[in-house]
Amino acid sequence: MLRAVDAGMATRNAILVEGLHLEICGAAFDILNRPVYSIAIGKAAFTMASALAEALGEKLTAGVISSNAPRNFGVPVSEWLSTTQVSSLRYTVFEGGHPEPNEQSLAAAQACFDLLRRADAERALVIFLVSGGGSAMIEWPIREDITLADLRAANKALVNCGASISEINAVRRAFSAVKGGRLAARAPQCDQITLITSDVPDGEERNVASGPTLTPPVDAPYAREVIGKYDLLGQFPETVLRAIDSEPAVWSPNDSTRLRRHFVLLDNQAALKGAAEAARRRGFSVEIAHDISDQEIDEGCSALLQRTRALGGASHPNAVGLISGGEFACPVRGDGIGGRNLETALRLAILSGDSRPESFVALCAGTDGIDGNSPAAGAIVDGTTNARARAIGLDPKDFLNRSDAYSFFVALGDVIATGPTGTNVRDIRILLRSPGGQTL
Repeated sequence: MLRAVDAGMATRNAILVEGLHLEICGAAFDILNRPVYSIAIGKAAFTMASALAEALGEKLTAGVISSNAPRNFGVPVSEWLSTTQVSSLRYTVFEGGHPEPNEQSLAAAQACFDLLRRADAERALVIFLVSGGGSAMIEWPIREDITLADLRAANKALVNCGASISEINAVRRAFSAVKGGRLAARAPQCDQITLITSDVPDGEERNVASGPTLTPPVDAPYAREVIGKYDLLGQFPETVLRAIDSEPAVWSPNDSTRLRRHFVLLDNQAALKGAAEAARRRGFSVEIAHDISDQEIDEGCSALLQRTRALGGASHPNAVGLISGGEFACPVRGDGIGGRNLETALRLAILSGDSRPESFVALCAGTDGIDGNSPAAGAIVDGTTNARARAIGLDPKDFLNRSDAYSFFVALGDVIATGPTGTNVRDIRILLRSPGGQTL
């Protein structure tokens, strides 16, 4: 399935270089005497930047990368770069924070500002490579009195409250000098291409990494409404609230002579399609549940289990599978270790009760390889999970109440740990059921 959402391959396939002619998703450029700059941010930044570097070679003038991939792989940046195409080219690399910005996130923003100032003076071509996670990996406050600690506090409150990505980004944009197109606004004289590996719902690509190169959606909610809806007022620093109340204007391109286009290379649908094709090759009859995507996590888990139970039956000739994607809304209630996918797996175990061991098996995982604040992508759960937990003295509901699903599945040996995958197209949930009560 991960081959279907390889961000490097998708980037390389989008670029055609023939001599001094460059074509990106059909947009053509003459680069004989024209500098080409690149900014790559997010969890797929290294993968995408490496593919761009491979395609352009020495035609790439300079670039900036901000990602958390090297730290998650547990290797120094220098060692990471030695394995990629970016090592021999003029990239400046930062290890931005996630899910909250860090000092490197601020340094990355400053490096991007400098690069865009230079590119603008040269009327260069700028290629932005944007993927999920970039909201935290590059950041700069809209006001001087907002500190890094303030930025971190506001982001922590947002990502833990259960708000949708569009709601979260509506607030983030209000206190950022990068988001909502403000990064791209620093190079108004440049042609700009944005290639996106999307971790948001279909058609909402302006929310990927909070849209540093794209104007916000016209139907975006108001920041103050989101804060009130999720009772966040007491968790936000006063400096951030003042910035939000100022409602700074977003960037709107007004120079029609410059080319500014964006293309979504990969999204969650590619992951669902890849998983479904893999299941069918193995003899499963598969249904993709497009309608089970971004619900509240308790509602989504109930729908998944009910839909899976309705599939097949004793007369069905094949094993059956239900595949769903998206990101359930999952508020954090305790101080444990976990994320949406681990909690989804735990809730499926609780909801299934003591079902027959052969009745179902489910995999719930983040395509980026990192679920919440855990080092895992997700977990596997089946009809034996509850019995095995009780046998070693574990209470699933206790772990759920403490938001500690990772510890629960570690104890059972059912964690899925891939490490960062170099892509990020939301979550995937695969539930399989055998025909006629036979063992899978």
